[in-house]
Amino acid sequence: MPVALLSPLLNSSSILYPFSFKFNPQATVLKTPQSNALNKDKAIIIGAGLSGLAAATKLHSQNIPFLLLEASDAVGGRVRTDTLNGFLLDRGFQIFITAYPEAQKLLDYNALNLQKFYSGAKIFYNGEFHTVADPLRHFGDSLNSLANPVGSVLDKFLIGLTRVRVLTQSDEEIFSAGEVSVLDLLKSIGFSDSIIDRFFKPFFGGIFFDKDLETSSRLFEFIFKCLALGDNTLPAKGIGEIPNQLAAKLPSDSIFLNTRVVSVDLNDRNLANVRLQNGDVLKSELGIILAVEEREVDKLLPGKELNPQRKKFRSTVCLYFSANRDKIPVQDPVLFLNGSGKGIVNNMFIATNVAPSYGPPDKALISVSLIGLFEDVSDEDLRDAVIREISVWFGSEMVGSWEHMRTYRIRYAQPNQSPPTNLMKNPKREPGLYLCGDYMTCATFDGALVSGRRAAEALIRERAL
Repeated sequence: MPVALLSPLLNSSSILYPFSFKFNPQATVLKTPQSNALNKDKAIIIGAGLSGLAAATKLHSQNIPFLLLEASDAVGGRVRTDTLNGFLLDRGFQIFITAYPEAQKLLDYNALNLQKFYSGAKIFYNGEFHTVADPLRHFGDSLNSLANPVGSVLDKFLIGLTRVRVLTQSDEEIFSAGEVSVLDLLKSIGFSDSIIDRFFKPFFGGIFFDKDLETSSRLFEFIFKCLALGDNTLPAKGIGEIPNQLAAKLPSDSIFLNTRVVSVDLNDRNLANVRLQNGDVLKSELGIILAVEEREVDKLLPGKELNPQRKKFRSTVCLYFSANRDKIPVQDPVLFLNGSGKGIVNNMFIATNVAPSYGPPDKALISVSLIGLFEDVSDEDLRDAVIREISVWFGSEMVGSWEHMRTYRIRYAQPNQSPPTNLMKNPKREPGLYLCGDYMTCATFDGALVSGRRAAEALIRERAL
């Protein structure tokens, strides 16, 4: 997921983060870009999340000069990793699926040292855990799960048929097909209420941060296809290594961190003016690529609201706990899902079981995810509620020994992509101005990368470079 994804400005209600930034130091340029005509022959990209980095990568591949401006102290947007006491804390629940087609073109998977999850999940229902497994990867576990209460034998057969169906479709066919909500699609296929409530809602609800499965069936089928073709993974050094790797391949003098843009305008000659928070104005004759959240576009283009009928975005909360390695329930790299239909926890996993490098050798790192922002609940009360709930799963003696590390409240985790959607939007807003971000395509890591490339290609076409 993004999951992802997960997709620029993460919020926590009560803490400041000691950020750790790990891409090539030579790519970190902290001086202010020159505010004069020397920049007019460069494209300007605003936002160094995945989409902005992908746009910069495409321009760089065509030898087109650019400036990449980022308001925060590091690249990545929503895809960031913090360090704390020897632990790696990804900002929110994020999983990288290796079958993402655009990511396969841009990223060096070997260098990321991707660590795999178990291809399936353990689902808490009726006071115990039940395994759901991918039959092509864990045939024995899959056979043993046929009689468990997480859906019928017919449900598991229908999963196989759905897998075959999505694998016979191209991504373009999926994104342009007729659409309904995920919930309506599952019901139309014939899935029972039991497997929808106990598996699909916590699993895909955790991917889309949408417990009611109102998200477009197009997005579901794309993710389902990627899950069939690839593995769920984490980079050994944290999810933030993905944007770090992209940034390290760009010119060292092209990225400007801690450089906040406050407005953008184009004059009658399509000369773009980019005003910075410090009062400087940058000019570009090549064009501007806005690689920021959809709601930030409105702020940068006053009087030009992007989408007055915008749906409410998706939010999530992620809590991290540390524990001694002998105080965790399993050693397997498995995702735990709440299939009970009760409580606030949606899913959890032990990050150090997936990637041991996420924590010190003698410690385990546990990640617990909730859907929604829980704005009316304090961090302390939320932590205590999660501990009580997880104690029912694994026992109070074990969970009571876990130490709370940090709570991330991620207000804008994903755009809301419930029907109707357009997952192939035209990146050109007006001559000289282009948009990219996961809201322009699909709310995944891959969607963000695709949108950045498309925005750069639109700029190149229009300027006939």
